[in-house]
Parts: sequence; structure tokens; C-alpha cells
Amino acid sequence: MPNPFYDRDIVSIRDFAKDDLEFVFDTTDSISRLKHSQRGELGKGRTLGYIFYEPSTRTRMSFEAAMASLGGSSIGISDLKSSSVEKGESLADTIRVIDLYSDVILLRHPLDGSSRFAAELSQNPIINAGSGSEEHPTQALLDLYTILKEKGKIDGLSVAIVGDLKYGRTVYSLLYGLANYKVEVHLVSPPTLRIRKESLYEIQDKLKIKEHSKLDEVLPETDVIYVTRIQRERFPDVQEYEKVKGTYTIDENTLAKSKSDIAVMHPLPRVDEISQSIDHTKNAIYFKQASYGKELRAALLALMLNENLSR
Repeated sequence: MPNPFYDRDIVSIRDFAKDDLEFVFDTTDSISRLKHSQRGELGKGRTLGYIFYEPSTRTRMSFEAAMASLGGSSIGISDLKSSSVEKGESLADTIRVIDLYSDVILLRHPLDGSSRFAAELSQNPIINAGSGSEEHPTQALLDLYTILKEKGKIDGLSVAIVGDLKYGRTVYSLLYGLANYKVEVHLVSPPTLRIRKESLYEIQDKLKIKEHSKLDEVLPETDVIYVTRIQRERFPDVQEYEKVKGTYTIDENTLAKSKSDIAVMHPLPRVDEISQSIDHTKNAIYFKQASYGKELRAALLALMLNENLSR
């Protein structure tokens, strides 16, 4: 099968068919097994350019680590105050400049549609590292890959997504990805943070979705619980945030009411929604999830940079 990701923009998980997902997952497995010397040839002499208009730890660092593992290098902007953005430079001009210095560009921006806009300007491929409250496609890819590795399958599972479903961009990307599989989805949130209905229009006939406000009622049947942080920075009114923060906390009592092999996931960072007391349990796979992120992003970069790479 030809490499469908060579020189391709990664803007939305909705652009991925199931075959695309499986191609990336198989390639991740293959590249993870390569010797260091072989892997180091896949990005040799190539440069990842990144621009983060919002803070990031895992996404930026995992991409940098992934690029380094392929033998490539990374340059970019993670602190806007040290860049010409602070002087008023437009997103368009920033993209045009970093496009001159990079082979692939990683962009996080607070506005919906920012990555698609950047893709129209850039000669080199764009990776959406988070566009407003819209999407975070590589997070969805690593989330699906984590489920596959830890549960052995995706089809047939019951997945509960808990927390900030209104503003959480990882939630939407995950739902779009899950729509390629036969899964049951439980959406658990405070009434004010329910999923944006218009965002489900494309997938409402593909997924079996139920909405809840109480977590306990879904725990006995759930295989994977995906927890999200209630994001203070996305609330237009801080008082509204104060009303809902700490609504759900995953702890030992939660696990006691769940299947013994329930997998607890989180895109991180967490605040108070998962107790550190369960970090040592077999159920807590959120740090594994972050580790899988480096491997999957390395595979994705390798695919984007090498025309003849196959799984």
C-alpha cells in the first residue's frame, strides 16, 4: 500500500478513514521495533518547526523527542514574548517565515480554523497541535492507539468521556476517531458543559451515544474512562468555572465501582479530576498514554517526510 501521509497536512481527524488509522498504528508498531540506527535515518537532515500560541508540555516535547529519535532537529516558538508575535506579527507572516526554515510545521493556536488557514499558506505540511476548542488530531490518534495497545481492540468497547465536553478539543477529536469503530460512548458532564450538538452532526448516526450527569451510573459497564480537565482558561466567566470545578474525581472509590480492568485515561495536564492515589494501579494508563504519544508522533512524522515509507 502506498504511503498516504507523505507531504500531507494533519488538520482534522475527520480526514482519516479507518484504513488511515490502522496504517498509522501499524507503522507505529513497525518503527517502534526498529534499531536506533535505522530509526535515526528517517528524519536525518530534516527540521520540525513549531509555533505555540498556547502553553504545551506533552505535545511540544513529545514531537521534539519524536523528531530527535528520527535523526532530525526542531526549532520554534514556545514563548510568544521572545518572538515577533509580541511585536504584532500576524499569524500569516509567522507561518510564511517558519515555512522557509522547516520541513514540517506544528501549530497550536487559540482560534478555531487556524491550522486550516495555515495549511493554505504553507508550502510544507502543517500539523494541528490544537486549534481553539475545535480539534487536536494527533492527540486522538495517540488516544486510539493507547486503547488498542492496552485493551487489544477498539471495536466492542464501552467508552465513558468525562468532564469538560463543551470546550475540550481532545473530546471532539476522540469522538470523530471513535466514529470509525463499533463502540458505545457515554458522555458524562455537568449540564453546562455538555457536548456541542452541532459538532456531532456528522457522526451521530455512526456512534451509539448516551449523555449523563452522574458518573456512577455508567461505571459498571465501562471499559475505558477518558477524563478531561475542566478548563478554566476557556470559560468567558470565571464564576461559571467555579461552579463546576471538581465535579468529578476519579479515585479508589471510583475504581471499586468499576470493572476490575477499567482503563483510566487523561490527555493531561490534570488538576483535581484524578487522585494521585490511583497512579500506582494497573488501571491508571495516562502516563503510558503520554509515552505512546512519542512513538505515534514519530511514526506520523516519518510518514510525512518519507514518500516510500510503508508499514
